[in-house]
This record gives sequence, C-alpha cells and structure tokens, in this order.
Amino acid sequence: MNLCSLILVSLLSLFLDASPYQANGKASFYSDRMQGQRTSSGERYDKTLFTAAHATLPFNTLVKVTNTDNGKSVVVRINDRMARKRHTIIDVSRAAAREIGLVRAGVAPVKLKEVKKMEPEQQEAPLAVSETAAVKL
Repeated sequence: MNLCSLILVSLLSLFLDASPYQANGKASFYSDRMQGQRTSSGERYDKTLFTAAHATLPFNTLVKVTNTDNGKSVVVRINDRMARKRHTIIDVSRAAAREIGLVRAGVAPVKLKEVKKMEPEQQEAPLAVSETAAVKL
C-alpha cells in the first residue's frame, strides 16, 4: 500500500463508528459466596451493584441485558472476566439477576446489546444570574 492509501484508511477508521456489540445466549449470576472477592478489574464484587463478567468485552463497557423469556432488561457495567463457556455468555450480579427475573431459574436466555455512554448535552443558553447573587459576590 502506498502512503496515500494508508492515510485514507487511517482517516476512515477514525470517523467511522464501530457497530455496537450484540449477542444472544444464556446468562447466569454470581453466587453469594463471591461477595467481597476481587474481580479481574481489581474492584471488589458487590452483589448490590449492576455489574457483570464477560469473556471479551473491555472493562467499564455498559451492556443492556434483556431476559427474552419475560422481556425485562437491565444495564450492567462489565468489571470482571469469565472463562469462555459453551453454556453462558455473561454472568451478572445478584442485583441485576433479580431485576430481570433470573434468580429463581439460575440461567435464562438473554439478548445483549452494548450501550454507548451518553455525552452530557451542551447548554443552549447561559444560565441567568440574579442581580442579588451578583451583588453578594
């Protein structure tokens, strides 16, 4: 490849947004005995937070997990790794499992979709400052 082609490919890769991750499979959840244990990211597992383990997604990726049996969904943050398994594609925390109705069954079919972090909206107009607040300064 010549230099022009390399520059063109580089520019295109910067401006084209990669499609978000999507997958279908089965989900399970962490057992209570994992409470307080360190995750692969270094933070401690807390069963009350909406977190999950995935084999390949980067840490801090937000993923919407939808239980296809009942349609309930929850957004979790990836903070741990799991072994590549044939049976499950994600392990969610107990809080997330309770939210989507997974606790009783233990394993359920799910649909995963990466959620892009929302950037804060830019303010359209400056905030009004009252004269009394300006005088006190």
